[in-house]
Amino acid sequence: MIVKLVDVKDVFATNAYFYIDEQTKHGFLIDPAAEPETLLNIIRDNNWVIEKMLITHGHFDHLGAVEKLHQTLGIDYFAHQNTKDYLQQGELNLSAFCNRNICLTEAKYFNDEDEIILNANRNVLLKVIHTPGHTPDSVVFYDKNNHIAFVGDTIFKGSIGATEYPGGNPKHLQQSILQKIFALPKETVLYSGHSEPTTVGAEKSRYNI
Repeated sequence: MIVKLVDVKDVFATNAYFYIDEQTKHGFLIDPAAEPETLLNIIRDNNWVIEKMLITHGHFDHLGAVEKLHQTLGIDYFAHQNTKDYLQQGELNLSAFCNRNICLTEAKYFNDEDEIILNANRNVLLKVIHTPGHTPDSVVFYDKNNHIAFVGDTIFKGSIGATEYPGGNPKHLQQSILQKIFALPKETVLYSGHSEPTTVGAEKSRYNI
């Protein structure tokens, strides 16, 4: 598998990830946060086929390039069923407070424990793990076979997600981290929205778990 991190920026710098099957050159784009032309150029330069865009949660700094890629390449975008209001309301996705107006109305939705399977190679799949706390719709995309998890803003290297924004809940965030993320094998690499990669083991050790 290829995991390519692209640090893109609009109001904030955010990590977008290409998750690509080397055999077929098909894959997923996770959190197309900003700079759609940069992301489009990477796709074209590598001759990749992006089957789906996957959204870890509905804050605008993870959504900024979605509409352009959706319109240009015809790629569908997917989010947790709780994300609908966030995608369509600037006050919830926070774009209204940053002179942006993001409203996405054509999303498709998944549920906790759904499997997102690559059409070109059905051995490639990501399991959805619902991790509310940073937002009610936050999810992790987990590849058990390759020990990889895309965790959005639920946890970072050396820190955890904020809970002061609409829908944030410190108790739920703590439960999501302790009961779901820390339940993954310690060698699992955690790819977050705003930090360098880390591992489950490294983050558990910070809390003496």
